[in-house]
Amino acid sequence: MSGVRPGTAAPRGGTAARGGAGARGGTGARPGGARGANRAGGEERALTSVAAGDRFHGEEPEHTPRLWHVTLSVSGARAPLTEVRRALEQLAHDHPFLLTSRYADDHAEIRYWEEARDLHDAAAVALRLWGEHRQTAGLPPWEIVGLEVIDRATYHQRIAAGYGPAPATPVGVHPF
Repeated sequence: MSGVRPGTAAPRGGTAARGGAGARGGTGARPGGARGANRAGGEERALTSVAAGDRFHGEEPEHTPRLWHVTLSVSGARAPLTEVRRALEQLAHDHPFLLTSRYADDHAEIRYWEEARDLHDAAAVALRLWGEHRQTAGLPPWEIVGLEVIDRATYHQRIAAGYGPAPATPVGVHPF
């Protein structure tokens, strides 16, 4: 791993890769330059070496998982309500992380907490959920029509402000 703090610029003519492909498959470079690239012409940012395991004040390490609240909405051709309910109950049984599912004969909404390193990872898992478990849970052949992924702090801010599902919303599978 290089001794460059993620998000800092390398001196001109040098490189500041994060030790390979990086967490998101890139090299750590950002379009339009790194943070702090708006400095006066010729002014360069000094590189700082950071020992493995050290943290900057107030920062969490990138590899530490966080909790993300996910709402996945799916929709498609009408299906018998009893089959939709049974399929969602099977999905909840197979994956007990599901908090609540609401359904109708042509759409459903699934809410749950996902532990992931960042929003990109949480969204990727959510986007695969319905398709990967369609056969095993007997889910209808619906498509994903909506996805919301928010961090824990944002979820709690919404609840405190009176937005979003009430905390007393019953866990389980329920009709709309």
